[in-house]
Amino acid sequence: MVPRYSLPEMAAIWSESHKLTTWKQVEALAVEAWAQIGIVPVAAAEMVHKAPVPTPEQVAEREKVTDHDMAAFVDVLASAVGSGGEWVHYGLTSSDVLDTAGAVILAESTDLLLRATAELFETVRQLSLSHRQTYMVGRTHGMWAEPTSFGLKLASWAFELARGSDRLSEARRQIAVGKISGAVGTYAHTPPQIEAFVCERLGLATESASTQVIPRDRHAQYLSAIALLGASLERFATEIRHLQRSEIAEVQEPFRSGQKGSSAMPHKRNPIASERITGMARLLRGYAQVGFENVALWHERDISHSAAERVVLPDASMILYYMLVRFRALLEGLLVDVRRMQDNLDATLGLVFSQAVLLALVDRGLSREDAYRIVQEDSQAASEQRLALREVLEADDRVMLKAAVLDDCFSTDRFLARSAAVFERLSAVALDRVH
Repeated sequence: MVPRYSLPEMAAIWSESHKLTTWKQVEALAVEAWAQIGIVPVAAAEMVHKAPVPTPEQVAEREKVTDHDMAAFVDVLASAVGSGGEWVHYGLTSSDVLDTAGAVILAESTDLLLRATAELFETVRQLSLSHRQTYMVGRTHGMWAEPTSFGLKLASWAFELARGSDRLSEARRQIAVGKISGAVGTYAHTPPQIEAFVCERLGLATESASTQVIPRDRHAQYLSAIALLGASLERFATEIRHLQRSEIAEVQEPFRSGQKGSSAMPHKRNPIASERITGMARLLRGYAQVGFENVALWHERDISHSAAERVVLPDASMILYYMLVRFRALLEGLLVDVRRMQDNLDATLGLVFSQAVLLALVDRGLSREDAYRIVQEDSQAASEQRLALREVLEADDRVMLKAAVLDDCFSTDRFLARSAAVFERLSAVALDRVH
């Protein structure tokens, strides 16, 4: 992942040194498990645990000879152990270590994503509750629809984040699985109790039936959950981009002192953070597709998935984490122009209240078709003549609605009186910050 979009917490999880540390942990636990059943001397197991973790430089140097990174790692570790080093990797195949250690790293990665999602959720929830009565124009197809509130808009974001967190949690459960079952998963050279010991100590479940590798549908689910949460962030970011458009100008991304929106036009304050999130979501969907392609391997395994996973798993994890953290910062500094929202609502000439008038006419005894035609014609006249819809309605002899009824029809409060139910549901949601 390019450093520009790598945050240190997630980058550390996917670092080369952490990977080798986790590989060594798997190797040491396997030797310890062999010692417990009397195959390996206890002293040898202790020596493996005490041996230093091979450095990335040492492994890279040895790989020039082996042309195999795991074999290189095993050689360096066994050499560091000295007497007893011959028991390193005993009965194992490369994927026993790669996939089991990979599951540990993926679980750690998901835990960080879950915490970031929970923190973003809480930011959105608090912003939603604080703007529950900030009225604004609701828009469908990019056109005026009916009044809503900025808080209600944000509530839908919060619930979507909660669903994204649920999907991530399930993906973690599916991905936190190890295997120590040998070359084609038969346990021919390594009894199941070795696998059980290693996985339990690492906090992993055991794969029910592996081939040489853990089945890649698990990894595809992880990438899918990431891509879907990224798509949600893209939806939110796209809304901010629309609301920041000069013609609407209801919200604005934070803009710090000294920042420049354009190298040529000094007046520009562009929604660059939201645009960046939109672009990154496209990457995540591409990575999810790679995950699906990696499911179908030849026979008990091939390595067509390997090179792709070395890119997509860390990159997808780091990109989503960056998106979650940066979008939270965006919202924490978001400028909400309440007055502009009201101005835009007033600028609709009352057309956004048309359904309320329609229903009032139906209540008065008109057929729905007749009522619809009257309100539609008066709405068109109001729009063409730039007159308030209520003024046109009051001049229409067909309407005959009392002033008090029209007052109720054109009351913004009427439209949001029952939205309290949404905020009650929102207040009741609880997301775990730590798995």
